[in-house]
Amino acid sequence: MTPENTLAQWLEDEQKLLASMPNGRLVGLLDKSKTATMTGMELMQAVMHGELPNGPMAATCGYMLVALEPGQATLQGNPTESVMNVQGSVHGGWFASILDGAVGNAIHTMLPVGTGYTTLDLSVKMTRAIMPAAGARVRAIGKIIQVGRQIATAEGRIVGPDGKLYAHATTTCLIVTHAKK
Repeated sequence: MTPENTLAQWLEDEQKLLASMPNGRLVGLLDKSKTATMTGMELMQAVMHGELPNGPMAATCGYMLVALEPGQATLQGNPTESVMNVQGSVHGGWFASILDGAVGNAIHTMLPVGTGYTTLDLSVKMTRAIMPAAGARVRAIGKIIQVGRQIATAEGRIVGPDGKLYAHATTTCLIVTHAKK
C-alpha cells in the first residue's frame, strides 16, 4: 500500500469513527460513578466510541483513540501549527503527549474493575521531525510489555503513513485502586 493510500485509509477510518459517535467527540473528565464497574478495556472502548469523554489534552493536542485490542492502543494525531516550536517543526511535548496517551491507554486495556493508572516515568526519543501539513496524520501505537499488580510497563512508537518512525517511548505506570465511596 502506498503512503497516500494508507493516509486515505487512516482518514476514512477516523471519519467513520467520528460519524458513529452519537453525541460527537466528548471532551472532559471521567465520572467515576459511571466507570466504577467497568474494566479498563470497557472504559477505553467507551471513550473511543464517544460514550465517555476524551481527556482535554487529547483535544488540545489534536489526537484521538482509533483502535484498541487487549494490551494495545492506537492514537491518531493531526499535528497542526498550534503545536509547532519556533523552528517550524512539531514541539517535543506533542510527541510526549501522544505517546503518553498511547502507552497509558494500552496499559488501561488490561486493568480490572476498580483500578486505574498514573505515569511514573516516560522516556521519549525523537528520531525525525514532524512538519505540520494540511490533512497530515501520524499514529502512536502503544503496546504493553508487562502488567503486574502494582506496576506496568509499555512501549510506543509514532509512525507516519509511509511507515517511517518519528519517535519511540517507554513508560512505567503505577496501578492505583480507586477508593470506594
